[in-house]
Amino acid sequence: MTELEPVIAYRGISKHFAGVRALEEVDFACAAGAIHGILGENGAGKSTLIKIMAGVLQPDSGEIRMAGRPVRFPAPRDATAAGIVCMFQELSLVPDLSVADNISIDRPPRRFGLIDRRAQAARAEALLARVRCEDVDPHALVRELSLSRRQMVEIAKALGRDPKVLILDEATSALTARDVATVYDLLAGLKAEGAAILFISHRMHEVDALCDTLSVFRNGRHIETFAKGERSEREIVHLMIGRDVEAQFPPKPPPGSLSAAARPAPLLRVRGLRWGNKLRGVDIEVHRGEIVGLGGLDGQGQKELLLALFGVLRDVDGEVEIGGRHGLPASPAAARSAATRLALVPEDRKTEGLMLGMSVADNLLAASYAQVSRGPFIEPARARHAIEAGVAKLRIKVGALTDAVTTLSGGNQQKVVIAKWLAIDPDVILLNDPTRGIDVGTKQEIYRLMRDLAGSGKAILFYSSDYAELIGCCDRVSVLYDGRVVSEQSGDTVTEESLIAASLNIGPGAASIPAPGLPAMGR
Repeated sequence: MTELEPVIAYRGISKHFAGVRALEEVDFACAAGAIHGILGENGAGKSTLIKIMAGVLQPDSGEIRMAGRPVRFPAPRDATAAGIVCMFQELSLVPDLSVADNISIDRPPRRFGLIDRRAQAARAEALLARVRCEDVDPHALVRELSLSRRQMVEIAKALGRDPKVLILDEATSALTARDVATVYDLLAGLKAEGAAILFISHRMHEVDALCDTLSVFRNGRHIETFAKGERSEREIVHLMIGRDVEAQFPPKPPPGSLSAAARPAPLLRVRGLRWGNKLRGVDIEVHRGEIVGLGGLDGQGQKELLLALFGVLRDVDGEVEIGGRHGLPASPAAARSAATRLALVPEDRKTEGLMLGMSVADNLLAASYAQVSRGPFIEPARARHAIEAGVAKLRIKVGALTDAVTTLSGGNQQKVVIAKWLAIDPDVILLNDPTRGIDVGTKQEIYRLMRDLAGSGKAILFYSSDYAELIGCCDRVSVLYDGRVVSEQSGDTVTEESLIAASLNIGPGAASIPAPGLPAMGR
């Protein structure tokens, strides 16, 4: 491997939080004109590594050198001024400001001492064009955008700071395939211009496609750095988790045990569900003990289906039966009530799943106050038992339950979201891409949990943009195209090829359930 000049280097960096080791004597360097992959489980120290580099945290000991000189970054603005730009996994955009305001939030163009709105909008347009988001209005409020578009705005904002060191923490986890391709092109261009790029991702195919060099962290320590191709994927996973990787997905029950004619009525039955132009007559059902996947390209109505079932959307038409009760829940509160017992793990844990300013304990109880209260008062013993049960069941790594939930790693935050909903003992569980931005070890825990929940009689409807998850986790997969279910697959018929074909509404994968009114493509 050709030695490139380090742009930034750590020497003996350590950081502890309330006695918990986040980083321990870390030596690390990244070079100009290269993409450096950072790998490790959630809690391995990756976030602490980049937060110190970005000036968000200060190390307890050790030295940082940039271009060969010792540096300190007392605040994020100091790191930004030195050319270090970080895109954290949790977006930094302000929802109630416009796209243009967010892109230039720290350096707005000025005229006569005031913000030059016209110049700011023009700058935003240019940066949005650079990330191929010409469809985004610079004057639109960020909260009006989809999660994938917000992520691209964040990337445009980062590019506007002319980074010498660009840090991407799960920057592609919420993106469409088209946007991922755009990010690949942008990173290749920045690399050619001599920027150093740190790329954190749990998607191994992205790491393999992009990175020149890989570094593995585990339990706060830098384990090894090596050139891409020097280690197999299995060896890399072993370095990350410190043990041989288990079978990724737990075994499924025999198909006959789920499809017997004598099985009871489904816990969830949907017929002709419609909402605007997003849902155009969805038929689907999920039986007790079953995991049913929602496949298809992103934006075909999968997320709207989950939101409609949970009582979030208005003016939804169609027939729905949940646990023998007819009709959609009127609101999320009605959905989670003892009468319906429906849970939704949302797409974005930061904005939809957690109360970031509150403690781990408060978040764990957020959905189940009715279960731990007598009248208007919370019973401390019940609350404590519910919290401890959630932590144990999900194996949540937490310092103190009174700590803010933001102190947890991304994977443990996601476990809190799931545990919060399991506390109501739901019969039907809706999962919206629950493993987004989660490390391989935590993914395996969530896969096992899903199978255990199904084994205990729960009905699970599971959306994932990852074909491997749909194939490995689900008993059946319903593929959506243009707001309709165009294919239902089960058993050995569920393959990557059949899912892709059905997602495009072509080929035999899309033939089992025709989509009325859709033009036949390639048949």
